[in-house]
Amino acid sequence: MIAPLLSIKNLSHRYGEQVALENVSFEVQAGQIFGFLGPNGGGKTTLFRILSTALYPSQGGECHFNGINLLEQPDEIRKSLGVVFQSPSLDKKLSVEENLKYQGYFYGLSGKALRERMSLILGHVGLYDRRRDRVENLSGGLKRRAEIAKALLHEPRILLLDEPTTGLDPGARLDLWRYLKKLKEEDGITCLVTTHLMEEAERCDDLGILHKGRLVARGTPDALKQRIGGEVLKIKAVSPARLKQAIYENFKIPSMMVDQALYIETSHAGELMKKIKETCPDEIDAVTISKPSLEDVFIQVTGHQFWEPS
Repeated sequence: MIAPLLSIKNLSHRYGEQVALENVSFEVQAGQIFGFLGPNGGGKTTLFRILSTALYPSQGGECHFNGINLLEQPDEIRKSLGVVFQSPSLDKKLSVEENLKYQGYFYGLSGKALRERMSLILGHVGLYDRRRDRVENLSGGLKRRAEIAKALLHEPRILLLDEPTTGLDPGARLDLWRYLKKLKEEDGITCLVTTHLMEEAERCDDLGILHKGRLVARGTPDALKQRIGGEVLKIKAVSPARLKQAIYENFKIPSMMVDQALYIETSHAGELMKKIKETCPDEIDAVTISKPSLEDVFIQVTGHQFWEPS
């Protein structure tokens, strides 16, 4: 069995009385795009800060990168990490080339080796012809590419990206994900990405869903959706509680009430809906039948919708 590149066990952190992470455990294999999906406040950024060595977990846990203890030897780990923060880290008054040059100095690069590495990375991200442009004159998508170039300059093995598509238009988001796939396939770089967007989570090889600091589900996007199986029947009703009781009394089928709607997981959604309409014709306002989505998985494991506070 191949040893994981990153192994996390029982990672916990608090901000005063507030629980940010609670016994989070997972493993990441080399060459994966691993995503952390969750709403704001779910614990993604706290986990990102710990993995980037910017924060020490207040309640303990274990973090090993390629056999090295990340919590005890952060300086050693940083050599192998490339980090793209959600907030811009580029000096907008400097050119792309100048930003990379000063980043190289931090990692002990200089002279011909630094120039060659800069040229290679800028070509890799499609910015070589814009290398002398000031960052403030670049589009949002090009700025994000420059951030990634900066993070890749010292040849890290793992790239951490915190909500990397924030502020980007749909076209630029798509370009970014194409590039991450290219990094994985051509350079063997492992990418860890936090996101609150379902469509981005679908692009990950493996996925962890975070909710209130807990890892509530883990697996490939397809495997997570297969946990539900069949179809998802969503019913908006005059009285969801009354309809929920009627469905159980008549069909012995459990349903979940979320945001004034009922969710039912079933392999025969159309047939069941016909029976419910016949039994409770005046209770139903609207009906939706769909294949399971990652949001349905979130609802299943938490009992509420992705953007509901509780």
